[in-house]
Amino acid sequence: MSNIPEDRKYTSSHEWVKPLDDGTMRVGITDHAQRALGDMVFVELPEVGGAYPATAECAVVESVKSASDLYCPLSGEIVEVNEALNQSPEIVNRDPYGEGWIFRLKPDDVNEMNRLLDPDEYADGLKDEQH
Repeated sequence: MSNIPEDRKYTSSHEWVKPLDDGTMRVGITDHAQRALGDMVFVELPEVGGAYPATAECAVVESVKSASDLYCPLSGEIVEVNEALNQSPEIVNRDPYGEGWIFRLKPDDVNEMNRLLDPDEYADGLKDEQH
């Protein structure tokens, strides 16, 4: 079973969202997603200052197997991207919940977090996928 930290929320499309002390949200892909994709070779980061509605495509992760769109889990503005991924996309494989984060978002409405999955709901969704 995948590693699913308790300190964040999840989407059914395998993004995670971690609230930070400054009111922004750090976003990345889950352990399950990075394992399914395989070795990362490229991460197309969103543009800082870009505004996205919830569920809009905002980034792309490419692995040796395939390319996969990342969806913005909440509507808001991109305030930071993980520049380290430009040189070392494999950080996403090594540490998807830590150093492998993809971008930081200033949400338009923090209440949108309520429609995301808690860790148990996400884990249940993974079980359903495997049947």
